[in-house]
Amino acid sequence: MRHGDTGQVSYRGQLDDELSPLGWQQLRAATAGLQWDLIVSSTLRRCTAFAAELAAGRAIPVRFDARLIEYHFGQWQGVPIARLQRESPEALQRYLHDPARFAPPSAEPFDAFRSRLGEALDDVVAQAEGRRVLVITHGAAIRVLRCVAEGRGFGDMATIEVTHASRHSLAWPPGAS
Repeated sequence: MRHGDTGQVSYRGQLDDELSPLGWQQLRAATAGLQWDLIVSSTLRRCTAFAAELAAGRAIPVRFDARLIEYHFGQWQGVPIARLQRESPEALQRYLHDPARFAPPSAEPFDAFRSRLGEALDDVVAQAEGRRVLVITHGAAIRVLRCVAEGRGFGDMATIEVTHASRHSLAWPPGAS
């Protein structure tokens, strides 16, 4: 599941934003009536705050994993997307079409991002022992994991819709049914 709205319109990356009131509302609505046995969350506040509330309200365990934090967008982190479209349109298009080859300036290496996410999910699966697990993370993280799980190229990331508070079921490890 992706975190809720933060009120920001930029690549937030590893900036530690809080949820907006709308973000809280989105997450509460998206989880109403659903049950999990364990919650695993990114360590950024826009994920941890809701994960802690949901776990406490349902009396289920929660675990925080820094490997689930968002991609570090380097010099683009916190820059409004409209500004990037205006000032760096070619670089932005290259990134959107092939993020593994054309990362933002000073960004986290894409392979390192993909690897840490995969390792985190491998650990979730190893510890789940048949339990239903809700993983709360970020937009780029979900897009990367979906590409890996679905056997898609990373150029497809820009076409995968990951709205705030959206849930995405994954078969993990890739190839598992």
